[in-house]
Amino acid sequence: MFMGEYSHTIDAKGRLIIPSKLRDELGDNFVVTKGLDGCLFVYDMEEWALLHEHLKTLPLTHKDTRMINRFFLASASSGEIDKQGRVLIPAVLREYAGIEKDVVLLGVGNRIEIWNKDAWENESGFDDMDEVAERLAELGLHF
Repeated sequence: MFMGEYSHTIDAKGRLIIPSKLRDELGDNFVVTKGLDGCLFVYDMEEWALLHEHLKTLPLTHKDTRMINRFFLASASSGEIDKQGRVLIPAVLREYAGIEKDVVLLGVGNRIEIWNKDAWENESGFDDMDEVAERLAELGLHF
């Protein structure tokens, strides 16, 4: 399970160091794709396969299925860690997430999220967490 928050920078060639705590769990091969809320999602191969299998069960005749498949699958890129612990983030994904220099990596259970640092600071206010917790309690999540 991925956990933690890490601040890093991306170099001019689009390479990002993956922290060793995340790298150990991620493995040698993984997938980077567009994520929700303007960040990038990183999945290990096992979790990516589970997501892909679930997406394949959705009816292709439903427009939302086609849209979510295009969003996640068409933008997906295979990732590989180099000897310095870096991964190359494709330009199209950096552009989508507004990543230029400073980034935040978040371990959030089954995936890693990569955020533009400023976007993460704007998103991570957590001012309404009591309301969020109440809504999720209605879905059966209790703390």
